[in-house]
Amino acid sequence: MKLFYFILFLLTTLLLSNECLGQKPGSDLEYTFKRGDFNGIGKWYMGREISYVMGFEGISWLERFDREKEENVSTLIKNMKIKFNDTIADIGAGSGYHVFRLAPLAKKGLIYAVDIQSEMLMAIEMTKESRKIRNIETILGNEKSVHLPNNSVDKILMVDVYHEFNFPVEMIASMKNALKSNGQLFLIEYRKEDSKVPIKKIHKMTEKQAVKEMEAAGFKLKENIDNLPWQHCMVFIKDENK
Repeated sequence: MKLFYFILFLLTTLLLSNECLGQKPGSDLEYTFKRGDFNGIGKWYMGREISYVMGFEGISWLERFDREKEENVSTLIKNMKIKFNDTIADIGAGSGYHVFRLAPLAKKGLIYAVDIQSEMLMAIEMTKESRKIRNIETILGNEKSVHLPNNSVDKILMVDVYHEFNFPVEMIASMKNALKSNGQLFLIEYRKEDSKVPIKKIHKMTEKQAVKEMEAAGFKLKENIDNLPWQHCMVFIKDENK
């Protein structure tokens, strides 16, 4: 009889510990693993497969001549309504294509260029020094954190990078901590709803999927500004009820 109760105690303990693990934010139980797209990593979050990260070898793609025409980056920047004293974080800044367009508009503010590849940040530093720009600070993040101070930024920009996050739960939690209470998060992703957008499916996102993931992280959609040729321009704010 004592053995029965001992076994029952062990089983109960294991069940409780598993429940706790399942409730732990950012634990691997948030993710599933299975084969998928050739360009995916086989790791899934909320029904979406995560894609491979584009390496620093792809800088020429980021700096391509036709990018303004294809993506209308000037309009994206206008959508952000940047103030002269804004602190802005470009997450997945790459070679700094957007960073160097943000900096002159926030000339009394600060632009954080965050990336997980030191080679990308070195490219930004070289351009920054050659142009003698003083309001850009490069930050080496990692797969789980943007390494920014809490409550420090007015706006966060992510251009075609969120779908590559290996740990989206942890990354968005990190950004939420860095964003001021009245801050805005601009999520720019190629429209998966539009088959005419000439980008591989795994590098696209639907508005529905993006909203589902961001709501799980404690954000709500303020608006989706529909004025870019290929991309969603989704503006998220913190959900005070979460």
